[in-house]
Amino acid sequence: MKLFRMLVRSVRDAIKSVIRNFSLSLASISCITITLIIVAVAVMASYNVQNFTKAIEKDMTIVVFLDTEVNEDEIKEVEEEIDSIANVDKHTFQSKQEVKKQMQEESAVFNTVLENWDDDESPLKDTIQVKVKNVEKISNTAEKIEKIKNVSVVRYGSGMVDKMVSAFNQVEKITYGIVVALILVTVFLIINTIKLTISARKREIAIMRLVGASNFTIKTPFIIEGMILGLFGSVVPIIITTYGYLAFYKHFDGHLYSQLIQLIKPEPFMYQASLIVLAIGILVGMIGSASAVRKYLKV
Repeated sequence: MKLFRMLVRSVRDAIKSVIRNFSLSLASISCITITLIIVAVAVMASYNVQNFTKAIEKDMTIVVFLDTEVNEDEIKEVEEEIDSIANVDKHTFQSKQEVKKQMQEESAVFNTVLENWDDDESPLKDTIQVKVKNVEKISNTAEKIEKIKNVSVVRYGSGMVDKMVSAFNQVEKITYGIVVALILVTVFLIINTIKLTISARKREIAIMRLVGASNFTIKTPFIIEGMILGLFGSVVPIIITTYGYLAFYKHFDGHLYSQLIQLIKPEPFMYQASLIVLAIGILVGMIGSASAVRKYLKV
């Protein structure tokens, strides 16, 4: 009960302090707002890059072309050997007749060329489409499949796939680095801004210490004050990023450049991103306040 009353009093004192030191509080809120807008953009970019990478991994397929003269038993043996490879997730067999039908449906040119070919004349081969668990190991998996008996050719877009996955991984790491760096900058700005507030209240804190107030009692209102500043500083970034991302998504019709690079749907992504921004704002405000009190006042 005593702890509850102390917390209520600390919240009341923190609110009074924010109002009483409005100009300094506004400076802190402005710092948090500006940096959190950039943090929010970086977070959304990071999540979308991660989504692009997962989409590539999900759609990435190794196409295995079998020898022309293979029977059902040999096809079954090839499938069993493919399944025995650790990185293989699943496979789908497609006969040359099914390949022919698919090509005819996809293109009028292919339909014209292939409609006069019977199965004996057709240059098409039976294929097995293989999905992998880890796209970064796709090259090694393709090499293993290529060595299997009755496998003619293996294709998966080598080179381009490796470069694309590598590029997305680098961008993802960079965005994570930007988020961390911006959070550290925000903490630094808040610490220095709150130091000014604390400096103006040295006498008040000195009196509190003289009457026997504990370090916890002195620091708690400042930590709550930092939480309040972080909360208010998160409001504008949440509004801007939420409506900004929604407009961005609608403008590009949910994808960038091609259907391969799909953007994350606004709901519930916007709410998740908003919660992340809010949590960062509150935590940064609390950490900044606690650090300023501890280091500057040596409480």
